[in-house]
Amino acid sequence: VSSHMFSQVNMADEDPNTKVECEDVPAKEEQPEATEPGQNDVANDTDEVQKDKRADSSWSAPILSFARKATETLSSGEVFVLMHLCCPAVKDPMVVERSNLLSMMKLSIKVLIQSSLSLGRTLDSEYPPLQQFFVVLEHCLKHGLKVKKTFIGQNKSIWAPLELIEKLCPESADIATSVRDMPGIKTGLGRARAWLHLALMQKKIADYMKVLINRRDLLEEFYDPGALVMEEEGAVIVGMLVGLNVIDANLCVKGEDLDSQVGVIDFSMYLKDPDSKMTAILDQKHYIEELNRHLSCTVTDLQAKMDSLEKTNSKLIEELTAATDRINALREEQEQLKQENANILQSSQRKEEVTLQDSQVELETYRQTRQGLDEMYSVVWKQYKEEKRIRQELQKELELQIGLKQEMEVAMKLLEKDTHEKQDTLVALRQQLDQVKNLNLQMFNKAQVLPDKDEYLLLRLQNSENVRKNTDESQSELRSEMKGKVNALQKRLADLDTLRAGLESELSTEKEQRQNLQRELHREQDNSAELRTQLQQLQGLQTELLDLRQEKKQLQQLCEEQEQALQDMGLHLSQSKLKMEDFKEVNKALKGHAWLKDDEATQCKQCQKEFSISRRKHHCRNCGDIYCNSCSSNELALPSFPRPVRVCDICHSLLLQRSSIGST
Repeated sequence: VSSHMFSQVNMADEDPNTKVECEDVPAKEEQPEATEPGQNDVANDTDEVQKDKRADSSWSAPILSFARKATETLSSGEVFVLMHLCCPAVKDPMVVERSNLLSMMKLSIKVLIQSSLSLGRTLDSEYPPLQQFFVVLEHCLKHGLKVKKTFIGQNKSIWAPLELIEKLCPESADIATSVRDMPGIKTGLGRARAWLHLALMQKKIADYMKVLINRRDLLEEFYDPGALVMEEEGAVIVGMLVGLNVIDANLCVKGEDLDSQVGVIDFSMYLKDPDSKMTAILDQKHYIEELNRHLSCTVTDLQAKMDSLEKTNSKLIEELTAATDRINALREEQEQLKQENANILQSSQRKEEVTLQDSQVELETYRQTRQGLDEMYSVVWKQYKEEKRIRQELQKELELQIGLKQEMEVAMKLLEKDTHEKQDTLVALRQQLDQVKNLNLQMFNKAQVLPDKDEYLLLRLQNSENVRKNTDESQSELRSEMKGKVNALQKRLADLDTLRAGLESELSTEKEQRQNLQRELHREQDNSAELRTQLQQLQGLQTELLDLRQEKKQLQQLCEEQEQALQDMGLHLSQSKLKMEDFKEVNKALKGHAWLKDDEATQCKQCQKEFSISRRKHHCRNCGDIYCNSCSSNELALPSFPRPVRVCDICHSLLLQRSSIGST
């Protein structure tokens, strides 16, 4: 039994039909395969339906016994014992384990991609192939993992190597932090499972695993030599994980479920009985019956559409006649508008020329008057500045003369004070003379009494008389000096009065000249205001010209819009005609072209090559004729089918031409 199973395993490994590629499963490629003679008719009509089922049956039979034994060995945790018993020549059990895990990974990824593409929607966490994929991936990551001893006991978790990705790839930091923040996850295995779920939803699980496997120097701390992650099988698995980018998954990550899950691989979904061909044939028969029903329904629908399209065509013809009448009316209106536009343009051009000539003449006159006024203003301004300067000089002289007059008055007051003081001194001297005289008389009387002192008294009298004479002379000199000064001051005052009168007369003349200049300035301001009003009138004329030009542009835009509307109407009518022709052709094809039977065709309609076991028959879903694979390898979306179906080369080119004409 073991040798028979080993031979089947080798057949499964060597057979190229059992290899599961990591890339997307191609939908259009077909490989010629031999079928039984009794099933040839049904298989030819439904070759596309059998495509996936033949692929499944090709790899299910040779790996049947191997998968059953592998379930027993993987569930017990001793994967290498089976292969060691079956293959006593193989010495290293790690190689066998790696090959088994690699083949299981290929199988799980293939089933997941095929089932997800056939399902055609986002996958959830309850999807069985997705659950089995995570279980197989967990076994691959656990292979060769070192056991770490802690205080509690031995720990063997894949969360430690997955944490390295956060350091190697900063983009995965969000996933790691969100996994750590989940309150329901308590174990490292649960965190690793949550991290794998989130990475698959991000469609970056292949990139993250590639970054981890490239750093084998860091993985040596966590894995034994010969582990799957440390060998070439890890790189192969990373390449297969790239194909999962076509899958859209929306997974619910719960901490309790992830901690309590048991990672056991279920091979029941990968195993298929060899007697499933009859069920496949019955399914194909039911599928063909459903297709016939669907086609009959589509024929009735198309007939109803044709009736409705004929009605709409009659309505469109009526609308077309009305549109042509309207187009003719619009053309007449357009011609009238063009004539009116030409008349308006001529009148506006004439008005514009007249206004431009008037404005040019007025501008020339304004410039000439402005130049004369500027010259007069400059001359008057210069005279005003000179008179202002003279007036300032005269004011300065007046201020100086007034200051001199004030000084003269102060000097006169001081002289009067001096005269009063001198008069007082003279009065005092006279009193002293009187006293001296009295003293002289007394002395004379005493001299008579005392003759010895007579000479002394005479001398003293002479001295006093001399003093009196001197004082009289000085007083007379002072009076003469004062009289001279008073006369000089009076003359100066008279001169100042005459200067003041002259300056006042000059000031009055300057005031009169200033008033005259102000009047001239008012006149110039009035002239400038009139010129401004004229300029405003010119600006109003320019605005009127701009308005006329805008009206002209609007009329031109109306004409262009009407022409564009006419063109759009023509395009719409041409498109409706093309659609009618397409529907007529479809109806003719449905009525005229019947589904050709397999017995009626012995050779390809296009290349005229005979059919054989290698060259199979294929129906064109558009015309119903039978072609070979090379002449009918194209696929297009037809209105009677929900997804793209097989079409011959002739129909493919015709349909592409119609679609290109309809798009243009």
